[in-house]
Amino acid sequence: AHFALEPPACDPGGDGVWLLLRGNELLVREIAAGLALPEGNPPLPVAGSAPLYIGRWQGRPCRLLAVDRERDLPGDLVAESLLAGKPRLSIALLSLGGLGRQVLHWERTTAPCSVCGGRPEWIAGEWGKRCRECGYSHFPHIHPCAIVIVRRPGEVLLTRKAGWPEGRYSLVAGFVDFAECLEETVLREVKEETGVTVGKVRYVGSQGWPFPSQLMAGFTADYVSGEVQVEEKELEDVRWFPVDALPNLPPRRSIARYLIDRFARGEEPPAGGLVEKI
Repeated sequence: AHFALEPPACDPGGDGVWLLLRGNELLVREIAAGLALPEGNPPLPVAGSAPLYIGRWQGRPCRLLAVDRERDLPGDLVAESLLAGKPRLSIALLSLGGLGRQVLHWERTTAPCSVCGGRPEWIAGEWGKRCRECGYSHFPHIHPCAIVIVRRPGEVLLTRKAGWPEGRYSLVAGFVDFAECLEETVLREVKEETGVTVGKVRYVGSQGWPFPSQLMAGFTADYVSGEVQVEEKELEDVRWFPVDALPNLPPRRSIARYLIDRFARGEEPPAGGLVEKI
């Protein structure tokens, strides 16, 4: 409702707002109503890459700029993490910051053409780029992932990776492999990471996760058989947790937490999309 995505060539000129990203941090101003995007002239000196127009925020031009991690911030700007456990940023600003981060990632990874090493240029009126040397067209690289809550009566199967916040557990997730459908990814990833066999895979919903460029497709699955076996190359721990004694969980804005909370409330997945066996 706040933002309309438009390609860079559609920049109308004039003042607008700034989407300033420093790694996983969004730089904002504190105003009486809360946190807001900087307005007007660039609040930081522009060096290196040029600002990139990405659309309209509340009807005003919005331009994206990557900020050097070592740069000192002006006194009227504060840095807010897009991955904070309890973010002060609104969902709208978190979403916009994530979109900007994904655009910057794509900009960096398409600076040279992946086919010939040439220089891609923007295609007028689109988000695509075309290489000046070989003519290959590049479009935003979105990587589909499946994430699944594995259930059995009164319990949920959760996983933990080394390096996560203390006590944090989440769900099995993984990238879609060659020629797989999403449901096949669910079955394979659960088996590979936990040793467990599941069935009744049902689609629940999806979430863009721009860290750096994933699209998370969320599923539920029912436990069928097998004892837990931790895939130690990726995971530190896997275990069943009672639904009334859950550990430290991902932030509520994540699809992992959404799936867990639905199960904890006793909500069933949609009736459609049932896959008994692939």
